[in-house]
Amino acid sequence: MEVLVSMAIFLLFAMAIYGGITFVFKIVYNSRVQILETSLISEQLEIIRNMDFADIGILQGVPAGVLPYSQIIERDGIPFTLITTVRNIDDPFDGTAGGTPNDTSPADYKLVEISAICRNGCSQQVPIILNTIVAPKGLEGASDNGHLFIKVFAKDGLGVPQANVHVVNTATNPDTVINDTTDNDGWVKIIDTPTGTLSYHITISKAGFSTDYTIAPTAENTTPTKLPANVTSQAITEVYLSIDELTDLNINTINSNCTAVGNVLLDMQGSKMVGTNPIIYKLEESFITNASGIYNYNNLEWDDYNFSLSSSSYMLAGSIPQLPVVVEPGQTQSVFLIALPKTENSLLVNIKDAGTGLPLSGVEIYLSGTGYESTLTTDLGYVRQTDWSGGAGQSVFGNPDEYFADDGSVDNSSPAGDLKLKKVGANYLPSGYLESSTFDLGQQVDFKNIIWEPLTHDPDIGVEPIKFQIASSNSSTPESWEFVGPDGGEDTFYTSANTLIWSGHNNNQYFRYKVYLSTSDSKKTPTLSEVAFTYTNECTPPGQVFFSDLSAGTYNLEVSKAGYLLVSGEVDILGNTETVVNLSTSI
Repeated sequence: MEVLVSMAIFLLFAMAIYGGITFVFKIVYNSRVQILETSLISEQLEIIRNMDFADIGILQGVPAGVLPYSQIIERDGIPFTLITTVRNIDDPFDGTAGGTPNDTSPADYKLVEISAICRNGCSQQVPIILNTIVAPKGLEGASDNGHLFIKVFAKDGLGVPQANVHVVNTATNPDTVINDTTDNDGWVKIIDTPTGTLSYHITISKAGFSTDYTIAPTAENTTPTKLPANVTSQAITEVYLSIDELTDLNINTINSNCTAVGNVLLDMQGSKMVGTNPIIYKLEESFITNASGIYNYNNLEWDDYNFSLSSSSYMLAGSIPQLPVVVEPGQTQSVFLIALPKTENSLLVNIKDAGTGLPLSGVEIYLSGTGYESTLTTDLGYVRQTDWSGGAGQSVFGNPDEYFADDGSVDNSSPAGDLKLKKVGANYLPSGYLESSTFDLGQQVDFKNIIWEPLTHDPDIGVEPIKFQIASSNSSTPESWEFVGPDGGEDTFYTSANTLIWSGHNNNQYFRYKVYLSTSDSKKTPTLSEVAFTYTNECTPPGQVFFSDLSAGTYNLEVSKAGYLLVSGEVDILGNTETVVNLSTSI
């Protein structure tokens, strides 16, 4: 044991000594690299100081000269990359270009800057940079060139410093190429540039940022939004381009119960355009969510993005947040798209405040057409059943026309879509009931209202011809379903449509309903054509309602909310239709 302890102590000291020696050698090596870089740059600057003033410039650059923009030089077996930048400087002593007084020969002297960094796995992260000023022997001469000022700004309008500016002038032979970086205010001012008409092609970039650029007309894009720049003699051309930090957008496809829907084909389109006739968007593409209903779009440019479903199996029934999704710079955001099984015709209505553009909750949307009427409220999820003709025997709600059980006294298919009392001979039975399948809401919810249609019946049928009770649970298979009315009692019933559901059902995920039909006139029967249950959860799309299983045609749409002006009109529904309604306050 003593030997082991001694060996451990020795090993600890040995490792400490080895680490210290390694650290010292690393410092010495880095210091040696910096000394070599400083020496290299100093040599290059001294050579440049002894050159003819007219030759001091970048090959195919501005100012033009004989110096290479990038070169590799080896010293003591270590290769180094040297980047040379030469700028014309407009000294304010004799005025500035476009200023007061206006300097018509603004290229007063040149600033030469050289950076050096070692190559091939060197641990150096930041280059060594030195610069010098080179002035002509006499006064600067008059020039027929112009000046190109480029401003790079972010979404908030502030200048972006240290952005990379790449400029190519195709009016010269060979092309003039300028590489520079913006100053602290986001400007690059290129003084004394050769003239050219739509010949200055500009690209702006920065690590972790989006890219902006000018575009030359092509056969596919005849009217670009940002044409290459002109430079005219003795004039300043200002070009404004915008970049900002990239964003990660997590895209999720789910159903109305918050359950993931996988392998959904999506179309995504931004609002920024690169062409206007025809319209060409900067981003327009399609992709498929994975089996878990997720697609992570990384390094996305800030913009307003719309989504649609290309899948033949699903349709878009809403989104969280409301479309378009406003993607902000430098953030990680999520969007949830509600994907429901596709029907032939449907209507998605988006309600917004006309002043703020924000989604509105508690808005009633009434849709009516030939043989159809329905009222939905924004920010409420819902499930409904409109057909029972498939018959009994379904434990968990799946097929929309089936249910769990009945007492044999109801008629579920005369016609399909209506539930009535069974007729024996010439008379209807006095009463009967039906118990639904189990509805799975995907997560715990807060129940709101029970709504059914039709709202009224023939008075001869009697009072309360349609009654409901509801049972709920956090298990899909409880020991028993306890059906209760609006006060939680076993002997009470929901007797009028659009009634608040008992709060004791809140925070449950599963529920069933039981409907009771009765008549006081054996020649007449009550008819149930639809029942719906509304609720709220985190997967309810804000300011949106969705009408499905519609017929193609023209419908009347009426939108109302307290404190806002009523909006009504017609909407043509053909396929999966979307519409936006902006409500204005009534004050």
